[in-house]
Amino acid sequence: MDLYELLGLARGATLVEIKRSYRRLARKYHPDINPGDNAAEARFREITRAYETLSDPDLRLRYDAAGALAADVTGVRVEFEGFDFSVGAGPASAPTFGDLFAEVFAQRQDARSILGSEAGADLHATIVLSFDEAIRGVNRQLTVTRREACRSCRGAGTLNAAESKCQRCQGAGVVRSRRGHMVFSKTCEACEGVGRLTRTTCMACAGLGVDSRTESITIRVPAGVSDGARIRVPEKGNTGLRGGRIGDLYIAIEVEQSDLFRREGDDVHIVVPIAVHEAALGAKVEVPAPDGRARLRVPPGTQSGQKFRVRGRGAPSPRDGERGDLVVEVKIVLPRLLDERSKELLREFGRINSEDVRK
Repeated sequence: MDLYELLGLARGATLVEIKRSYRRLARKYHPDINPGDNAAEARFREITRAYETLSDPDLRLRYDAAGALAADVTGVRVEFEGFDFSVGAGPASAPTFGDLFAEVFAQRQDARSILGSEAGADLHATIVLSFDEAIRGVNRQLTVTRREACRSCRGAGTLNAAESKCQRCQGAGVVRSRRGHMVFSKTCEACEGVGRLTRTTCMACAGLGVDSRTESITIRVPAGVSDGARIRVPEKGNTGLRGGRIGDLYIAIEVEQSDLFRREGDDVHIVVPIAVHEAALGAKVEVPAPDGRARLRVPPGTQSGQKFRVRGRGAPSPRDGERGDLVVEVKIVLPRLLDERSKELLREFGRINSEDVRK
């Protein structure tokens, strides 16, 4: 039967409509609500199977592309009732016997891929750090809502139940369907060919084997992490369906700009003001550094805009911990002349050093 018809939906139904219809029908046909009603239990299994396929984007896409046959060919056997093998029995464009088998077995492979395990999706999050936090490294608590194995059924999607006859195959273990002169027999999916049912769909997870859970995770951000970096936390994504692998959690790092520092790789740049006499005569000055304070020797005759490198006082590398350099650009700041004595001293300095600086 068409999966959309099972849920009472059109083929263009949205995911919200699919979930709403499933919840409504599941409450109506669930075995706990209809004890001893084998027909209701069989209907519930069909509804759950339809929901599992149509609520998953990839499975739904495959189902829509292959049609209902692709969902029913697993374990298929073919019987012939008066099938005409003669050549020219139909028009030239009619499908041949070989074409029929090629189509059947191609759809069988599609069905196997639909019923197989599915890897869990990766999750993504973002952490915003200050410049200092990125340099030092920090632990951050992150709340993540992820899909984990259902606690009720431990990921199986089913629970133990009293043994009963499978209503889909009426205890035969196989389901038969006719297409023209050909009769297809396949193993019953509801009872896996046994003809008896000993398990029921887990209502806690709707038979998917997974449910959503919110978890608080401690993320260790290494010292020296840079803006745009990404941290991978293995197996903290969604749990896969039917035994599929667990996805990972990927965390994007955003580092806020600093008022003092600018980072280039593992080197940290800063602009530091110095006085005229310090630039002319030379001096030892203290400058801010990412890890505290650093001493810088300014040689005599330093010009404004000149850069000096302080080794090993930049940002640590998150790979090996080795630090970059602190690059200091000095900027000469003229003093405010508030008295005549200071002005006269500068005039005298100008007369003594009469070289034209513009040359």
